[in-house]
Amino acid sequence: MTTDLNARVLVFAPIGRDGHASAELLCRAGFDAEICASLSQVIASIEAGAAAVFIAEEGLFGQNVSTLAAWVEHQPPWSDLPFVMLTSRHNQPAVARWRRRMVGLLRNISLLERPVQAITLASAIQAAVRARLRQYEVRTLLEAQAQSGQKLEALVRVRTSELEEANNELRMEMAERARVEESLRQSQKIEAMGQLIGGVAHDFNNLLTIIVGGLDLIERKADLTIHKVMMDGMRQAAQRGAGLTRQLLTFSRRQSLKPEPVDLERLIGGMGELLNRSLRGNLRVRRDFATDLWPIEVDPGELELAVLNLAVNARDAMPEGGTIVIRAENAANLQETDIWGDFVRLSVIDVGTGMAPDVKERVFEPYFTTKEVGKGSGLGLAQVYGFVKQSGGQARIESEVGRGTTVELLLPRSHGTPAEQANLIGLQGAVPVAGSTGHVLLVEDDNEVAALVTEMLAQLGYDVTRTASVAATLGALANGRQVDVVFSDIMMPGDMNGIDLARELGRRYPNLPVLLTSGYSEASKNEAAGECVGILSKPYRLDELAAALNGARNFGRALRSATAA
Repeated sequence: MTTDLNARVLVFAPIGRDGHASAELLCRAGFDAEICASLSQVIASIEAGAAAVFIAEEGLFGQNVSTLAAWVEHQPPWSDLPFVMLTSRHNQPAVARWRRRMVGLLRNISLLERPVQAITLASAIQAAVRARLRQYEVRTLLEAQAQSGQKLEALVRVRTSELEEANNELRMEMAERARVEESLRQSQKIEAMGQLIGGVAHDFNNLLTIIVGGLDLIERKADLTIHKVMMDGMRQAAQRGAGLTRQLLTFSRRQSLKPEPVDLERLIGGMGELLNRSLRGNLRVRRDFATDLWPIEVDPGELELAVLNLAVNARDAMPEGGTIVIRAENAANLQETDIWGDFVRLSVIDVGTGMAPDVKERVFEPYFTTKEVGKGSGLGLAQVYGFVKQSGGQARIESEVGRGTTVELLLPRSHGTPAEQANLIGLQGAVPVAGSTGHVLLVEDDNEVAALVTEMLAQLGYDVTRTASVAATLGALANGRQVDVVFSDIMMPGDMNGIDLARELGRRYPNLPVLLTSGYSEASKNEAAGECVGILSKPYRLDELAAALNGARNFGRALRSATAA
């Protein structure tokens, strides 16, 4: 073995006997090994010449490696000095981050985890030395090329011209390829939009048919029994429309979630009545929960909607009846490409008809459904998938024709304490708040909506003054009109919307309660919260309107009391 300084293997393992043991092993393998007692000696020896550096990672813990990193960064272009680092089996996040930093600083580095066999260490060092010797050969070639550079200049000029012509052709081909790819993307967008619009139009036209036909019958028939039937149908259609909108917003990921610690067993247990109403009499639900189940960090309302969607799908897959199993168990320390950490695995299992492979591949797509027309919107599993991904988890499905389906939701573990939870998907409306009388200034530009809301407010005992714009509202208040609460839509004509109105009213009339409403309240939630203003989501029922107005007025009273004190 040569004694050339450039062929040395430097050994830096200052803790314990690793240094001497490693050097002795390398010498027996035929390497010229030199032990370095300090990091400064390592750097000095590298500058003198070395083929490779063997380091035990604990020797670098707490060390200032900036000088070593500077040498690596500024080594000659031909040089890429190889490092071999012996690591421990510790995988704590701080240690992993430190190792990633070392990999970035030292660049050409191989990691060997203890315990390492002698042949493995010798093989790694041999590969590093061989690579270094090739670098020396490259250095020699570069020096030779530098000497003959003048002879190549003429050839370079000729080839540069040829390459420029080739590059021009390549750029033209790339531009054409980009144009074709953009056309394909636009075609895919149009196809997806057509599928989405078709599904939405179908579902909403069904709902509107119920409402329009019901109104027509109510107008033509005086029978109160028919009135009640029609009104119940229209109310259910409106609720289905609101649910469909909610699913669309969840799938599009524009609806923000409200994650909190959730006791999964308690939440699923509280859904018993809801599940019973959604399933047939020949179906039963069996819960199988681990005794040490962790709490999870999710939006409980969206989780209930996801479980309900999965249960309904399982019901439809078992027309002859059977048992749906809802199982939950801990999944500790998952290390996968898309998720890692602690999760709770929630599975909904049926023994129904199952799915063919081509169907299983598409079940999470919006508006993809194998059900008959009118039996499903195709948004149920899309809502499940969107909710789980937004929550930081993963949704998976296993299915086989004739053997049933298992939908598995991996939901992130929570280290918080769950609050006492009630069933979040209401089966009954809230009780109307009594005694809600006063004067409401209604700000609504849509005449039909304004007429309906005015009647609803009158039913609650309120006197109503209606304006159709922000400017008209400010003018009405400037005239000294006394009102108890301002109820305004967020979307308004002109340069100012409902949020702007609430901000201006807060400046001019700080004690005047303001309540906002919108068909898509999530878009302005943060701004409204900044103004200490509540938002009532459309569509809303009479009891919800009463409760929201009372809440706004109570907040105004508390604010006036605090100001007076």
